[in-house]
Amino acid sequence: MIAGFQTLTCGMARDPDLLNNWEKKSGERQKEYKKFLNRANKNKVLKQLPELNEEAFSTIDCLQCANCCKTYSPRFTPPDIKRISKFVGMKEGDFRDTYLREDEDGDNVLKELPCAFLGDDNYCSIYDVRPTDCARFPYMDDDFMLKRQPLALKNSTFCPITYFVIEKLIATEKGR
Repeated sequence: MIAGFQTLTCGMARDPDLLNNWEKKSGERQKEYKKFLNRANKNKVLKQLPELNEEAFSTIDCLQCANCCKTYSPRFTPPDIKRISKFVGMKEGDFRDTYLREDEDGDNVLKELPCAFLGDDNYCSIYDVRPTDCARFPYMDDDFMLKRQPLALKNSTFCPITYFVIEKLIATEKGR
């Protein structure tokens, strides 16, 4: 359990226990999530996402978690590398050599986890210029979870926002 999540129940009066043991519950419910995402009414889901995304972010304090920065590497696009290397005062090549490696898909990703830019307080030292993947994560405000279901399922195992949104979508479908 992530520290601080026991007390985060704002906006969850109907289900204050939703985030208790969320990591365990997410792991146990992967088959149900996959089934739901495969048969979900795309238009209905897309209509609900903005409100659920907003509710999730008002309920969950990412600074209490930072699992994404600890367990996942974003892709660093050429514009990201240019922007971030300038911000940290490094040449792009030196930045790549110091922090990045090429993964099996040919993407630039972090050499090591947790992210070198994550502080002990879970604040990002390059937040204002962070990679686009970081800025968009966990992609719960668009059709990402329907188009890239395997990644959405993976994200639900380490991101409470993703877990929260999928659980709320399923509950809405079941009329809870």
